[in-house]
Amino acid sequence: MASPSLFENREIKVSQLRIAARLSTALFVIATAACTPAAVGDAPATSSTNAPPAAPAGATLAQFFDNYDAAQLSLSPQGKAYRGIRDADYGRWNDVSDEAEVASHKLQQASASAMRSSFDPKTLSEDEALSFELFNSQAERAERLFAFRDHRYIFDQMNGAQSQLPAFLINIHRVANVAEAEAYISRIRGLGPVLDALSAQSAERAAKGYAPPKWVYAYVISDIENLMKPDNAVIEDIGAKVGKLEIDAAEKARLITAAKAAWAESAGPAYVRLLTEMKRQQANGPTQDGIWRMPGGKEYYEALLSNYTTTDMTATQIHDLGLAEVARIHGEMKTIMQKVGFKGTLPQFFEHLRTSPQYYYTTREAYLADVAAKVKAMEARLPAFFNTLPKAPLQVKAVEAFREKSAGKAFYSSPSPDGSRPGTYYVNLYDLRDMSKTELEALAYHEGVPGHHLQRAVQTELTGLPPFRRFGGFTAYTEGWGLYSEELAKDMGFYTDPYSDFGRLGMELWRACRLVVDTGIHDKRWTREQAIKYLKDNTPNPQGDIDKAIERYIVYPGQATAYMIGKLKIMELRSRAQKDLGAKFDYKAFHDVVLQSGPVPLDILERRVDAWIAREKATG
Repeated sequence: MASPSLFENREIKVSQLRIAARLSTALFVIATAACTPAAVGDAPATSSTNAPPAAPAGATLAQFFDNYDAAQLSLSPQGKAYRGIRDADYGRWNDVSDEAEVASHKLQQASASAMRSSFDPKTLSEDEALSFELFNSQAERAERLFAFRDHRYIFDQMNGAQSQLPAFLINIHRVANVAEAEAYISRIRGLGPVLDALSAQSAERAAKGYAPPKWVYAYVISDIENLMKPDNAVIEDIGAKVGKLEIDAAEKARLITAAKAAWAESAGPAYVRLLTEMKRQQANGPTQDGIWRMPGGKEYYEALLSNYTTTDMTATQIHDLGLAEVARIHGEMKTIMQKVGFKGTLPQFFEHLRTSPQYYYTTREAYLADVAAKVKAMEARLPAFFNTLPKAPLQVKAVEAFREKSAGKAFYSSPSPDGSRPGTYYVNLYDLRDMSKTELEALAYHEGVPGHHLQRAVQTELTGLPPFRRFGGFTAYTEGWGLYSEELAKDMGFYTDPYSDFGRLGMELWRACRLVVDTGIHDKRWTREQAIKYLKDNTPNPQGDIDKAIERYIVYPGQATAYMIGKLKIMELRSRAQKDLGAKFDYKAFHDVVLQSGPVPLDILERRVDAWIAREKATG
């Protein structure tokens, strides 16, 4: 790998000085959170990073959190862009150095300490006390994981920087005027140093034993090669965005020429260097799949499970829960199999669904048209089950061609709070034989409404909550809600086709199997092939879907366990409320209790629902 140039070394030193100054400033801002929150850039850099002073008398907790949010955003130009903030940082990338990650972590931990010393939960309102508890909980979870920050993969097929940085430009960087186009070009030019820095970090981690499995590199290399073309997806995107500006043709041509030059001079050569480094690592890549092989891998996986599930469940407990849920769902599937008159065993029915052409689309347009129809029908039904509905619109979009080979099956991106960007359900149509017709409904309800779009748009629109609650989250809550929404849709009158209802069960089965294979890979030392066989034996999903899923769980350890654990808890709480309240149970009120807090750990969600049940019973 090429060494950083003198220019890049200078940039790194300047960046480190900027981090130190901003962290000092940020801590000062949090410490002086009284009255009107100060602008981060206007505060003097005088505070120590070791012992931030407590907030002065008269400061409110809301002001404290607003200033913390401003301080964190001052360290994250990309975080600002996600929020729709377009200021002097709009043309910059986040600082990707370890010093920057340490600075952000110190800011969070020092802020939590200052909060504890400055505010007494007993004197706060109920909602303020919840914010206090949640902020403290997040800080504790972050502290546990921080020691393992080198264990994370920088380049992989799920969240790798090689594709996520271009995806950010395409999907997040808005161009409404010439200045914002110039900022886009600045970010293209800034890709070079960022990719070089990340490549160097990746090499260091690989040398310590924190490299992804050998097979991962082929996906990363494919993404890189797609972006090495002169007229790649980023250049196409800025060309399209500039083309829509109301400026003269000469100015448009100037901007597009500048973008191409920035790519040719910075981003393009950096991708060439990154390709060389990825091929070098690929040659010596690990042949074992689970993170148990890493130094400290067992402890790392335990910390991940705790973080994602917000429980203290062990890997063995999660594995056993998965086996039990798989058996339960198989039983329900057999009932539907008999209903549709299939003659044979459940595995034979799986193979029938997996291989028969009638269960798959032949065009992307047909798939997207059916998704739009299901979403429209669901949106019309929402008011019967929800008091609180999102204001932000939902768009459905196919995953971009440059990353569709490596990207996941489907995912969602939240809307910006300023309304400039809608919520987006991305569906990966790279291979239509991986996208069964039977699962289309459940997938649309999970990623769209009443799933992620409803929950996350409502969360973003809860303007009375502190920013860390509006824009943060807990995976078990968020993904648990998405999976809960799939079953809720049945209660709402959907899945009238028994094959779609079978597809719903197939999606639930998929999440139950995740409990088994994720812990199998990372705790019980299963190979990729063992995990693939388990899914093939126990689910109706097509081979490509199975392969991609297992590869996801390998590079994203622990995350996939949160879905089923979160869903089971929400269903348990709803069943409890229905039993205790009887005729007084109201879906709308229950959903308000779950949604109006924003994401919370599962134990806190249970406490809130129990308190609501008690209040409802007390009203007679």
